[in-house]
Amino acid sequence: MLPDYGAGGIYGLASSLRAWLHDRHAGWEVGEVAAGERAVVLLLVLDGLGDRFLTTLGAGSLLQAHRRACLSSVFPSTTASALTTLLTGVSPAVHGLNGWFIHDRRFGGVIAPLPLMQRGGEELAALCLMSRLCPTPPMFHHACRPVNLVSPADIAFSRFSRHHARGAHVEPYQGLEDFGYTILAMVDALSASGGLVHAYYPKFDALSHHHGCRSIEARRCFARLDALFGWLLDRLAGRDVRVVVTADHGFIDSPVERRIDLAPDGEVADMLAAPLFGERRLAFCEVRDGAERDFEAWARTSLAGRAVMISGAECLASGLLGPGKPNARLAERVGTHVLLMEPGWTIVDQVEGEEPFELIGVHGGLTADEMRVPLITART
Repeated sequence: MLPDYGAGGIYGLASSLRAWLHDRHAGWEVGEVAAGERAVVLLLVLDGLGDRFLTTLGAGSLLQAHRRACLSSVFPSTTASALTTLLTGVSPAVHGLNGWFIHDRRFGGVIAPLPLMQRGGEELAALCLMSRLCPTPPMFHHACRPVNLVSPADIAFSRFSRHHARGAHVEPYQGLEDFGYTILAMVDALSASGGLVHAYYPKFDALSHHHGCRSIEARRCFARLDALFGWLLDRLAGRDVRVVVTADHGFIDSPVERRIDLAPDGEVADMLAAPLFGERRLAFCEVRDGAERDFEAWARTSLAGRAVMISGAECLASGLLGPGKPNARLAERVGTHVLLMEPGWTIVDQVEGEEPFELIGVHGGLTADEMRVPLITART
């Protein structure tokens, strides 16, 4: 499934939300806000809640009953790319965070932009690092409508969060119950002025990674989120708050027998100028000069039925990363070759100092289950 960078995707939702925040005379169709109306909008971002889960295991829930449509994620279908789009209103091509790991030689090679660590665990401390990695201003910067960000306490004031929260008030929370009460307090704070409450919840994603996307742990978490949604609607009844719920990506499960492990001292590692970056469901590769033919021959034979290889230039030209003026480092962050993993397959490598870890639930690829997220709306 290809990403939709129009009205049918989270990019369209985010770019139209940005336009509303920056124009007092604008409306926001997704939130049923009329032009020039002073409204309070609550945007709930439930990390990892795919549309497939909602319409199958979530059938009969209150969230499913308020489902209005299905949206596509961005490419890659992963938090670093999609959440940054939801915080900036621009595509991954523009903000440049095209995966959990990105390649940027200025900061030592392959790094993780959310925790701001090099692969292998060394924390990055360069001056103005986040603004250099992602120069796009957040959608709240210089907005003419107030914004309250509700964020988990352990990441609310990380360098990534501080960078993307510029222009907003940040309110941390701990646990699901506190999440609900904090949302209510932030809605109350906007009752006179109108504006946006942007509330993010990551635990469903974490449980889906570790236990599987259809596991009992994920189902129990969803049930609690559904109850929270109903509780919020009850507590906000009569206040005409526009509630919009979506996610950054969906999930699939990947069995260990469908994981390709690249040995650190193997022939493929010798062909690479850097460790893999991107995602285990969609790997960007920087192949050494002179090793291109060998790498392509390996991919055609050893990865047949497991992955589709395209060149980095083809990926850039395809529009998969979205519209807009590309980030100045985008070609470097895509690499020379891209491995699009077939359904259920993942590819991983390992660098010195990095502990291997298992993931049952995965995302980042182009299957419908990974790409489709719900659009849920309610008006209280």
